[in-house]
Amino acid sequence: MGLARYLRHWRSGQSSRMSVADFVPKRHRLRLWADTFPWAELVATIEDSFARRFPKKHTRGRPPVSPRVLLGLELLKHERVCSDEHICQRLRTDFAVMYACGISDVQVDASQAYFVLPEVLATCRSRIDQALMDELVRIQAAAAIESGLVSPAHLVIETFPSEQGSQRVTDATTLYKAKKKSSRSSSRAPKRAPKAKPC
Repeated sequence: MGLARYLRHWRSGQSSRMSVADFVPKRHRLRLWADTFPWAELVATIEDSFARRFPKKHTRGRPPVSPRVLLGLELLKHERVCSDEHICQRLRTDFAVMYACGISDVQVDASQAYFVLPEVLATCRSRIDQALMDELVRIQAAAAIESGLVSPAHLVIETFPSEQGSQRVTDATTLYKAKKKSSRSSSRAPKRAPKAKPC
């Protein structure tokens, strides 16, 4: 389903629509990060799981927020190590966060404090069980291998790209350095002569 159907309540402002991608440079870290995910497959998996486990009730009210937006917020929240309130506020004010959440254009009511309420994000997160999480990780890993971002021999996923020469410490760089140091020390170790067997 298209995002426009879910975001009708965002388009109530009197101003003209703004294209989000026009405001986010092509080499921006969040744009590079967002472009590595197989979003369509991830969202389809979430929608299928939710439809099976949480049948829709016919109620009136505002249309639901797209799973694509909620998944983007949840992943960004963990990458940026921040609260639900903070990432939902960033979605309201930061074009790069909008881009990462799959929003192509907006027409905003200035009086609206949030696009997505923090409570909605918390509810969505509570519905992601371990089986669904395992499937999402499998999809992401398979997409990373297929696109050549990682080798199947040594699968270490670093979801946030960093500039070349960056001093940023990550789990991937720490693991790489530890393996390199281990292989160097084992190759330098002096070889002992075999002990003579008693007659």
